[in-house]
Amino acid sequence: MKIKVCIGSACHVKGSRQVVEGLQFQIAEHSLKDKINLGGVFCMGRCQEGVCVTVDDKFYSVAPQDVASFFEKEVLPLVK
Repeated sequence: MKIKVCIGSACHVKGSRQVVEGLQFQIAEHSLKDKINLGGVFCMGRCQEGVCVTVDDKFYSVAPQDVASFFEKEVLPLVK
């Protein structure tokens, strides 16, 4: 599975660093480092929609405070 987080300027201002750190924590917490490839990308072209995240090319807007619930709802069911 590939998770990409926009680290462009608009998403950076909205908390992309915290989203990346939150996802890193969730991946480690669930021992999924061998199953999930987390990476940063520049502009996904949807700057007004918040921190842009794709999971295997499906788009999501994720706020820093929502990382844990996003991971549980959208990522875990696809991995396990």
